[in-house]
Amino acid sequence: MEYRQLGGTGLEVSRIGLGCGNFGGIGSAPELFGQGEIEEQAFSLMDAAFEAGVNFLDTAASYGGGRSERWIGRWLAERGRPVLLSTKVYWSVRGDPTDRGLSRERILQELDGSLSRLGVKRIDMYLTHEPDPETPIEETLRALDDLVHQGKVRYIACSTLSAWQVVEAQWTSTHLGLERYVCCQERYSLLERELDQELMPVIQSYGLGLIPFSPLANGLLTGKYRRGAPRPAGARLSETPRAAERYLTDRNWSVVERLEAFCAVRGHSLLELAIGWLLHRPNVASVIAGATRPEQVEANIRAAEWALSREDMDEIDRLTAD
Repeated sequence: MEYRQLGGTGLEVSRIGLGCGNFGGIGSAPELFGQGEIEEQAFSLMDAAFEAGVNFLDTAASYGGGRSERWIGRWLAERGRPVLLSTKVYWSVRGDPTDRGLSRERILQELDGSLSRLGVKRIDMYLTHEPDPETPIEETLRALDDLVHQGKVRYIACSTLSAWQVVEAQWTSTHLGLERYVCCQERYSLLERELDQELMPVIQSYGLGLIPFSPLANGLLTGKYRRGAPRPAGARLSETPRAAERYLTDRNWSVVERLEAFCAVRGHSLLELAIGWLLHRPNVASVIAGATRPEQVEANIRAAEWALSREDMDEIDRLTAD
């Protein structure tokens, strides 16, 4: 396993991180995404990841209604294995639509809940999960700054912010002498490259780390789906109509088919391309990859080994252009 420095921090993260979003079901309404892994399955996934060299687990307070953090905490207590943890704040743990946001009071309260469930004294990276239009960014950043100075958080980061929001946050922190975001966690894949246009230049300019999530586009880049064929039973795009409507478009099918031909000529799988390509993109420190079985963890890790050439990357740009 190769490890990379995360932005300008002192953290060295494995190129592949384990996404723990499905532990106990996603969010407080797991019926929307299936029930997710039970605790025993979650333990087997974390065991497989750690044994393969993964040192980075990513979760959020809201995942599984707090179960994801709780199960990670139990695993850490039982196994005693050193890993880097990132978790997030914004959504409600108990599923209350009014209990969300990034106000000072809420951040301080939610961080204590995460520390308790994870059974740790400090979070390595604490992320704002969503932008909060109802709370001034200065209030959010002052609260996060206090957590760093209290020793409860090592670094702060953000997720799903637009380019202008990242610039605003970095300017505010610099102007007020507060801790700055060190990393952006964003939806990014061969089929979803919107951040290349505006956010990527910001990430590069500020020297931020980039951690892509949903690298397989909800499974469409695994190679198990075929245009016009029945969808695999139990698969994400088979069980979630909204996701299927979003991803199973004519444009995406065409791109997938072109990429599969690219892979076939080179003796690699579509999954290997999806993850390997991300690891060749600017500022990417680690790719968050979820799994439901230990062998999927191993496949995700093997995918990181494909060394794409500059010519390969240029050809992929052409194949994924609209």
